[in-house]
Amino acid sequence: MTEPVQLPVRQGYDAWSRVYDTEGNPLLALEEPVVRRWLRDVSGRLVADVGSGTGRHTRWLAAAGARVIALDLSEGMMARAVARAGGGRVLFCRHRLPDALPLDGDTCDHVLCALVGDHIERLDEMFAEFRRVLAPGGSLVFTVLHPAMNLNGLTARFYDPDTGGEVRVAAFEHTFSDYVMAVVRGGLELDEIVERTADEETARRAPRARKYLGWPMLLAIRAVKRPGASPGTHSRRPEETPPTDNEPK
Repeated sequence: MTEPVQLPVRQGYDAWSRVYDTEGNPLLALEEPVVRRWLRDVSGRLVADVGSGTGRHTRWLAAAGARVIALDLSEGMMARAVARAGGGRVLFCRHRLPDALPLDGDTCDHVLCALVGDHIERLDEMFAEFRRVLAPGGSLVFTVLHPAMNLNGLTARFYDPDTGGEVRVAAFEHTFSDYVMAVVRGGLELDEIVERTADEETARRAPRARKYLGWPMLLAIRAVKRPGASPGTHSRRPEETPPTDNEPK
């Protein structure tokens, strides 16, 4: 049996971008209804889509009237997102977490970070940065592969459409409490935690989920920056400066 290919985050998602939207990933089926419920009313709001990938959330946010800043490390992912962008309401920026976001403090109504957290080692820095850019009263919507899946040997992976071989993208095996406590230490207040389990309905929509029936596959966290919180001190404007070639550490 051929050993899986191991790739760093940027190279892994560049390669994954070719099939990301069409491979039937059950996480997307579980996650998207949760995100849309938490971000129902975004018209006129500023949303930072951090780790925007192929723009699967960017597009509907812009269509719903949001002003979106979409940030991602992968050129391959971003190229697909730009191609499906929602007109002039989206600004695309290359960015590497957990580096400081190219945004002024206290400006974003919402920060969305979808299916990215398991690729970030320094969680406290990431959540503190989300808090910095959120306006008082703003919310963070964070989703990630459920840590229970690590016990099942599952981490971020896809199958190369040319070779059929398994490709694994560099990731960290954080625990449930690692994520929750990093949100709290980052200065945000937990509002809701959702866990989604693979069931028969999920398997009908995404057959790959069948082997994980009964297992929690998705962890989603909504947190808020309460009014009266101290404003962030770091201030940067959005710019399209490419990051260095260093991968997240």
